[in-house]
Amino acid sequence: MEKNILEICCYNLDSALIAADAGADRIELCADPSAGGTTPGIGLIKTIRRKTGIELYPIIRIRGGDFLFSEEELGVMMHEVEACKTAGCEGVVIGMLLPEGRVDKANTSRLVEKAYPMCVCFHRAFDWTRNPFEALEDIIETGCERILTSGQQPTAIMGAALIKDLVEKADGRIQIMPGSGIRAANISDLKRETGATQFHSSARTLRKSTMEFVQPFMTEDQSTVIADRHEIEQMIFRLKV
Repeated sequence: MEKNILEICCYNLDSALIAADAGADRIELCADPSAGGTTPGIGLIKTIRRKTGIELYPIIRIRGGDFLFSEEELGVMMHEVEACKTAGCEGVVIGMLLPEGRVDKANTSRLVEKAYPMCVCFHRAFDWTRNPFEALEDIIETGCERILTSGQQPTAIMGAALIKDLVEKADGRIQIMPGSGIRAANISDLKRETGATQFHSSARTLRKSTMEFVQPFMTEDQSTVIADRHEIEQMIFRLKV
């Protein structure tokens, strides 16, 4: 029987340390949660690599917005992939589309080739494709090992029917990993409904600032997105039963 895997999306050092200590199998490391995740700094990548022993997959996405990247942006991402390889990461997370909503197979393949021998996950750019089954085959051809998807719906629970179909269609050729809105309260149902064995969650909560002085004229929220240790532990427990 295939082992169940829990990947935690982490946006900072503390979250990565919590995820590793709580028993998660893999970290997807991102910056900027408000943009849906962008490439983290190499200093953070190296520090987490040094301080944790679980798989580390930084996202390679140099900006928020759509997944249509220029040749110049691709060049930056090639350098970032190389930096992750040098830092000792197990893999990277990428996603590139063409204007008509198909997978950018040519440039995705270039990034996969640059990443070798690291593994590559294709992120939720997949959920913006015009035909998920065509995209599935295209991504398999590029050499990616895994697809992160919410089933082309806002949450994986809402997209469970398509995720199930993707798992069946993939037939072991690539991993289909549900993500978005996954918590301890629904991970067991999602496992049963989709047949997936790998799951992605940020297990996020907000940690309030501990600053003693607060400038009264500044209104920005200084809370930090942080991984919830108890939530991670509960998801791991529910995947075992």
